[in-house]
Amino acid sequence: MLAFSEEPYIAVSMQYRIGVFGGLNTELTAKEGLLNLGLKDMYVALEWVQENIGAFGGDPNDVTIMGLSAAAHGIGHLIMDINQPKKLFHKAIMDSGAHTARAVHPPDAALNAQHFRELLDLTPCSHFKDLKDPKILTCLRSLPSETVDNAGKEVFARSDPSIRWAWQPVIDNDIISRRPIEAWKSGKFHRVPILTGSAANEGAYYVPLKADKAEEFTGFFKSLLPHLTSSEVEELERLYPDPSTNPDSPHVDTRGIPGVGSQYKRLETAYGHYAYTCPVRQTVIWATYHDNAQPAYIYHWALNKTALFGANHGDQMRYQTFNREVREISPAQREVSGDFHAYCTSFITKGDPNSIKGRFKNRPEWTSFENGKGKTMLLGRGNDERAGGTGVGKAAELVDFTWGDEQCEFWWRVSSKWED
Repeated sequence: MLAFSEEPYIAVSMQYRIGVFGGLNTELTAKEGLLNLGLKDMYVALEWVQENIGAFGGDPNDVTIMGLSAAAHGIGHLIMDINQPKKLFHKAIMDSGAHTARAVHPPDAALNAQHFRELLDLTPCSHFKDLKDPKILTCLRSLPSETVDNAGKEVFARSDPSIRWAWQPVIDNDIISRRPIEAWKSGKFHRVPILTGSAANEGAYYVPLKADKAEEFTGFFKSLLPHLTSSEVEELERLYPDPSTNPDSPHVDTRGIPGVGSQYKRLETAYGHYAYTCPVRQTVIWATYHDNAQPAYIYHWALNKTALFGANHGDQMRYQTFNREVREISPAQREVSGDFHAYCTSFITKGDPNSIKGRFKNRPEWTSFENGKGKTMLLGRGNDERAGGTGVGKAAELVDFTWGDEQCEFWWRVSSKWED
């Protein structure tokens, strides 16, 4: 990404702990001051930049933080952190992720205790019965890191079918002091320009490919969101019409791909809305709703990589970096990648995706949301070359994007209860 930027900047890659080492969030670790270690790692990296980037010719007062998926969630939490007095970053790129995408529980939540119990039972520390016993941490620290890591991965794998994933951030009354949506609504957060977006088929990778019965569709969401009421389940079914009983449903799968259940397309669309499209849209709405708002730009990635998964979670990354792997496929692929890369590097260096024209000077102007309203940059719509088609579509176009509007209203309205 850096190598092809029209304007120079200094790139710093940061590592942060994930899984059990970054998110062992329980009542016990709360008492030990060990909550949200992955987010604290992000702060350590940002503080290092503040202290050292000047020695490399960089500007500590012009830092852009960028992340995909869980890293984007983390960036969202840092933007909301009103307990952080320092301005450690000044712009943010959040790809396929938002901090409102997941329930954020307190550390003493039953789900956290369940995952902690499962972890201990997979290690030589299984003899502890009281999950508040401080000797548990002494025991875990005495084990090889690989033992703890493998146990943590197994617990995560067990939680994967329901997507009620283990080792998630919690309300720690420090970095995360409030529920994410309440933080947005309060207007109390760090004002920074934001560039964010999601893909058309964000849910494709995560939902059961062979889902074939309507009960599997509703059962998936009842498991993921156990507090859904019967009336809300009925509304969910109306918003995502059953393709097995409604031939006019947009979720009728006509691709004829072996092994794909009739409910898969319906399920991946609904989960993609819930976990990615709608939370990402919340970011630009709330970021620009309050006084003293900074610019916020949103994109929708629509280029189909495969016939099965379409424009899947994370597919945009190699285009964003102007990777040779994609830019040499065809002129159309190069244009999509070049436009996207130019927008992002212009945003990094100038705070505006339009400022630097360069090689892709003919790309359309990308306007910010204002007062919670605005247009979306649609990238790669109609291009299915990599999925076996011949369509080249349009590289970039700024549109009034209404896909999922009613569905997002549903998810926004009912989701807050799952954070309690």
